[in-house]
Amino acid sequence: MIVHVLGVPMDLGSGRRGVDMGPSAIRIAGLADSLRELGHTVVDDGDLAIKNIEELKVGDTRARFLAEIARASKLASAKVERLMDRGHFPLVLGGDHSISVGTVAGISASARRRRKKIGLLWVDAHGDINTPETSPSGNIHGMPVASLLGDGPPELTGIGGAGPKVDPKNVAMVGIRSLDDGEKIRLKRFGVQVHTMSDVDRHGIHRTMKKALARVTDGTDYVHVSFDLDAVDPTVAPGVGTPVKGGLDYREAHLIMELLHDSGVMTSLEMVEVNPILDDRNTSAIFAVELVQSGFGKRIL
Repeated sequence: MIVHVLGVPMDLGSGRRGVDMGPSAIRIAGLADSLRELGHTVVDDGDLAIKNIEELKVGDTRARFLAEIARASKLASAKVERLMDRGHFPLVLGGDHSISVGTVAGISASARRRRKKIGLLWVDAHGDINTPETSPSGNIHGMPVASLLGDGPPELTGIGGAGPKVDPKNVAMVGIRSLDDGEKIRLKRFGVQVHTMSDVDRHGIHRTMKKALARVTDGTDYVHVSFDLDAVDPTVAPGVGTPVKGGLDYREAHLIMELLHDSGVMTSLEMVEVNPILDDRNTSAIFAVELVQSGFGKRIL
C-alpha cells in the first residue's frame, strides 16, 4: 500500500494551544519507519502552511478563526482528493479536529465523481456536531461533523462541493462521553449512530465495533476513520487537546484499529488532537503511532 502522510498543524479550532505541534510529534515518534517495517510504501507530503493565531483576527466569536480554517480546509481537501484519485491512502495528522472538514470533503469529492459513497467512523470523546448557533465556545473543532452533514457555516459546508459530504446513515461514533445539550438533540435529529463509553462498558468494544462497522459499510465504497486521541483515557494518552476521564483503555483502542485492519474497509485515516505541550515524554504521540501500526497490520502474534 502507498501511504501518503499529510500534516495539518492547526490549533485555531481549539480552545487550547499546542495541537499544531501534533504532526511533528507523531513523526518524531517514528511513524514512517513503523509503517515501512510493515511493508508499506510511505510518502511524506509535509505540512500545510497554516497561519499562526498571532497573525489573525478571531472574527465571529461564534466561529473563531473561521476564515483561516476554511482556507486550510480547502487546501487539505484538494490534496486528499488528488491522493484518492490516484488510489493512494491518505494518512492525515492533526492538528485539532476541525481539520476533518478538509479531509472528508476531499474524499467525498473524489468519491462523488465515481458515484461512490463514503462511511465515517468517528472515534472521539466528543460529538463535534455543534454549529456556531449551538456551540458554547465558538471553537470550530467542535463543529466538523455538523459541517460534513451539510449544517454549518457555508465557508465550511461548501468545501469540496455543495451539500453533505456523508450520509448520517453511514456515520458511527465510538467512545463518546462528553456532549453538549445541543449536540444530544442534533445527534438524534440526524440519526447518527452513537456508541458511548457506557455502551462500551456494557457490551464490550468488539460488539460495539461490529455494530459501528456495519453502519459505516452499509452501501458504501470507502470508509474514513477519524481518530481523536482524546477518545482514549488520559491515563493512557495524557497529551491531548481536550482530555476527558473515563475513555478507552489501551487494549480497547488497539482492538478498534485491529478490527479495522481485519475488516479491510479503512481507506483513509486521521489521527488528531495530539498536544505535546500537555504530554509526558511524547507518550501520547508514541501511542498514536502504535495505533496506526495496528490499523496497518501489526499483530501480537
